Order: sequence, then C-alpha cells, then structure tokens
Amino acid sequence: MASRRICLWFIFMIITQSVGEDMRTVRMSSMRNSKFQCANTTCVPFINFVTRTILNCQAGCLAVIQCAAASFHRSTSNCELFADMLNQNRNMLFDADIISMNVIAGTRSPPDLVHEPNAFCIAKSVDNRPRQHQHQPPQHQQPQQQPPQHQQQPQQQHQQQQELQLQHQLQPPQQHQRQHQQPQQQQELQLQHQQQQQCQVRWTTTGNMSAMRQYHRICILSNGKVLVTGGQNDASVLNSSELYNPATGTWTNTGNMKDYREKHTLSVLANGTVLAAAGFGNNLELNTAELYNPSTGTWTTTGNLTSVRNEHTASILANGKVLVAAGYGLNSAVNTAELYNPSTGTWTATGSMSVARYSYTASTLANGKVLVAGGSNGNNLNSAELYDPSAGTWTTTGSMSVARYYHTATVLTNGKVLITGGSNGTYLNSAELYDPSAGTWTTAGNMNVARYLHTASILANGKVLVVGGCNGNYLNSTELYDPSTNTWTITPNMNIARCNHVASTLANGTVLVAGGSNGAVLTSTELY
Repeated sequence: MASRRICLWFIFMIITQSVGEDMRTVRMSSMRNSKFQCANTTCVPFINFVTRTILNCQAGCLAVIQCAAASFHRSTSNCELFADMLNQNRNMLFDADIISMNVIAGTRSPPDLVHEPNAFCIAKSVDNRPRQHQHQPPQHQQPQQQPPQHQQQPQQQHQQQQELQLQHQLQPPQQHQRQHQQPQQQQELQLQHQQQQQCQVRWTTTGNMSAMRQYHRICILSNGKVLVTGGQNDASVLNSSELYNPATGTWTNTGNMKDYREKHTLSVLANGTVLAAAGFGNNLELNTAELYNPSTGTWTTTGNLTSVRNEHTASILANGKVLVAAGYGLNSAVNTAELYNPSTGTWTATGSMSVARYSYTASTLANGKVLVAGGSNGNNLNSAELYDPSAGTWTTTGSMSVARYYHTATVLTNGKVLITGGSNGTYLNSAELYDPSAGTWTTAGNMNVARYLHTASILANGKVLVVGGCNGNYLNSTELYDPSTNTWTITPNMNIARCNHVASTLANGTVLVAGGSNGAVLTSTELY
C-alpha cells in the first residue's frame, strides 16, 4: 500500500507538470499562529478587508498582482494584503488568532481554488493560446518503460488501472476529445471570469479622517490629493480641512478655513486654487468666500457673494468663471445667481432662475450650458432649467417625470445626464436620463434600493457607481448603472453604512468615500 501511494503521488506530480500550458499552479505557504511585524514599510498592509473565510482571503491576494502575502484574522474575519515580505523569519510574532501566508509561486486571478488541509492554495488557469493538438500527449499514454500489458501480473494491471484513472481525472478536459475542445474551453473561460469577479476586492478601508464629518465637501486637487473641508460633527460646525494622499492611504491636517461652514461648495479653479463659497455656519447663512492654496496649505479671503445661501450649487464654466446659483437664503429658497471672476476675486449678479430652489443638482453640459434639476422650495420640484453663459440667462427645459430633492446628477460619457434617487416625501429608486440635444427626459430603470443623500460617481469604464444613502435606514448597499444597457446591477456592500457622505473618483480609477453618518457621525473612509 505504501508503494502504491508513492506511485500514485508520483503520477500526480508528473501529470501536474506535463499538462503544461493548460495548468499553472499558485501556492501560498501557511504560517499558522503567526503575524508579520517589522519596521520596514512593506510590512504595512496596502489593503484591509473583511471576508468570511481564509479561502476568500487567499483569493483576494491572488487577484491583486502586487500581493505577495496575506494574513487572516480568525476572530474579526479581517484579511490584510501585503506587497512584500522581507526577512520573514525575523518578522514573525506569535498570535494564535492569525494565519499568515506567502505567495511562493504561480499566477493570479484563478478560476477555482482548492483549500487543502495544509493551507496551500492550488489554482487552475486556462491558457487560451492556440494549441498544436498533435504535440499533446495521448490521453492514456503509458510510461515508455512500461512492459507490454499481456506480460503484467493481475495485481500490476489493477494498479496500472488505478493510476490511469487518476491520470484521466487530472488531464484537462480539452484533451479528452478534440471536437469538444472549444465549448469546454469557453465554459472554463466563463468560470474563470466569474471567479475573477468574485475574487476581486471591491471595498477596502483606508485611513480615517482626523475629524467626524457630515455635510462636508470634497474635491480633487491638481496634484492628485483629495481636499475635504468643513461640515459638522456631533456637536458643531467645522472650519478644519484635511488632505488624503492616495499613495499612502493617509490623511493629514491642512490649514483651517477662515469661517466655520457646512453645506457650502468647493470649486477647483484653473490655477489650481480651491474656492469655498457660502454655506451655513455659526447659526447663520453665509455670503463669505475664501481660497485654498495647495502649495502653502493656507486659506485667504476673497470677495463676498452678493447674497447669503446654503444648499446651493457651484459650476465651473468654460471661461473659467464660477456660477453659483439658488439655495436657501435667510428665510426661504432663492432663485438668484452670480458669477465669480478668479482674475479679480469679485462676484457679479447674473440672470435669475424662474423657480427658487435648494437641495437640487447642477451639471455642466458638453455645450457649456448648465442644467439644474429638481430640489425643493417648500414644494418638491420636477422642473429643470438651463443657464446659457453667453447670454447670462436661464430658460426652462423638459421636466423630470418625478419630483425629487437630495438626488444625484452625473454627466455620462455620451453627454446625457443621469439623475438617481432622492426623496419627495417618498424615498425613490427611480432614475432618469436627460438628453441635451432633445431637451427631454427618459427613464433609466429603477435602482435595486431606494435612497437619498447618497453619492454617484462615474467610473473609468463609463459606468456609474451609486453608494449608500438613507431610506429610513442607513445603507451600505451599492449598485452600478450601465449606460450601454440602461440597467442596474448590485455590487458588493461597503464595510460601513453611511448617509450624507462624500465621494470622488481618484486618478487611479478608484472611488474614495469619506465620512457621513449612520446614527453617529463618521471619520471612516473606504475605497472602491
């Protein structure tokens, strides 16, 4: 029996190596009850995420090309991915809660994973290069030194049959019958694609902000860093600002604004400075404005707006000026609008909207005009208007099919505008598309979850990621809109439910979500 097991193991090793381009292996060495601990920065995980099993932790590492090691925490189900592990024998500390693993060979993004007792991970991967069938070994090829079958003893024949059965099971299905090669290969490729999607790490936590924030604002600086300003914590309005560095995943404090403000606007000007305008602070609406200089990390005051306002919008025009419009004034919604001139630091009034509104959306179109839609003024609005910078006037355009406020608006790559969710006394899951060429709205299907005070971010592939929000509950659910099919699909949940947060698409294509509230105001941030 011992010799038979050795023989079968030997056959397995031969077959595993012989299938060549049809099988490639990935192995992760297991170090139980151990965790990485070292001063080298490469021992800091570049991704943390929560998953149910160590198998998913392995898959997460194999799906990320820079991952060289992983640690799985049994008690918290937290998986840490590492880019490199130097001097691992000197960097391990005992921890009964942790299993650590190193990638020691092979490829990534496997179509299936086998979790073996020794905690090694073996993956099969399909190579879809054209095969030269005549060079493949026959399915039941005998070892060259094997004696003729009629000379073998019955016991040897039985052993050979067992070995051949094992070899038959290990051979890739493409080698069974040539006429079935293409359908089987397609099935394996489909399985590989499905498993790759499952193995992808969708949401990962990143550094926490130094302050709890909701009703704050966010923008991407020209240097790729992310600026977050103001908002409120559990007790008061904030004037603090902080910067997120995507390269390190950390936040650092930067200069404080001159005024405490929430529900304000941020606009990145052509010269790289950031304009913060109006908002609410110290129990009154603001008409003040200030400029942030990324080079010095300081704020300086600039000209005051002509009117106080919060829950307004700010849109950068093609001529570099900033259009600020509507919002909530001293006691009611306003319809006035004004322009900021960066070269003079002054504001001038421009045409007023036909309808006063706040908690609406504004989108700069490809033709340079600005579309505003929805909102409230005591009544919930479905109306929409267009601002023409060349004329300085507003004209009405087609109305949405549903009145809504606290919704989102996203300009798609085809120039249309996607409106999602919001509320009108009822939480909405409906979505609509505005066509600038026709001035009309059409349905964009329904989201899987009704939500308002959520975010919507356009991705590099043209899809739109909708995140979190509220609907009587705080939501961690997310979903994707595909403009090519006009459909919605559910995507993995955030780690933390949040409403009234902010989101921005970074230069590397990931989406940063920061702060918000889920009953408590949050400092946490996540990456998609």
